[in-house]
Amino acid sequence: MCGTCGCSANSVTIPLEQRVLARNDDLAHRNREWLARRDVLAVNLMSSPGSGKTTLLERTIRDLGGNPVVSVVEGDQETAFDAERIRATGCRAVQVNTGAGCHLDAGAVAAALDDLAPPAHSVVFVENVGNLVCPALFDLGERHRVVVASVTEGEDKPLKYPHMFAAADVVVLNKTDLLPHLDFDLDAFAGHLDRVNPRAGLIRLSATGGTGFEVWTDLVRCWVP
Repeated sequence: MCGTCGCSANSVTIPLEQRVLARNDDLAHRNREWLARRDVLAVNLMSSPGSGKTTLLERTIRDLGGNPVVSVVEGDQETAFDAERIRATGCRAVQVNTGAGCHLDAGAVAAALDDLAPPAHSVVFVENVGNLVCPALFDLGERHRVVVASVTEGEDKPLKYPHMFAAADVVVLNKTDLLPHLDFDLDAFAGHLDRVNPRAGLIRLSATGGTGFEVWTDLVRCWVP
């Protein structure tokens, strides 16, 4: 019960959340139409902080070599460090700082897309705020959702954060070059993922060393309209 007026807190919170999500879904639908009209692929990259999303993007941009053209929406609570790293590759990037917010929403992505003006048959990667909870709730208008995990995080992540992994089309397991130095069970991770989301593809790679990276870049090229 609410200590102020005696009403049920849920009676206020749930409808407000539904209104926020409904408005976001409407904007996401518009983003999806905007992207489809321009034959642009949007990929939502989600992960916990430190999984290697930005390093993954840097290598993806280099390895794709402009075929297709890539642009990036960078989401962080503060700073433009990651956007600066992306721009250093020669790729266009728009920084979106969310302040206290723990995720990007469809409205922020719509404004970023207007700034980027991506060309036809290109890819827009949305690097979401590092968080394994909130980003799963917010449709951005993307065509594919990719969750980036790393072997430094432990094989139990799909079970601890099932909503995030259930939302993924593909899970990229990064930092596999560190496996000789870690107690990480690859089969257990794959099994946990299959339990939560049997339809998700799993790509194992090292964004720094390059092992397994062609599987990822080939997939991105296959996705491009």
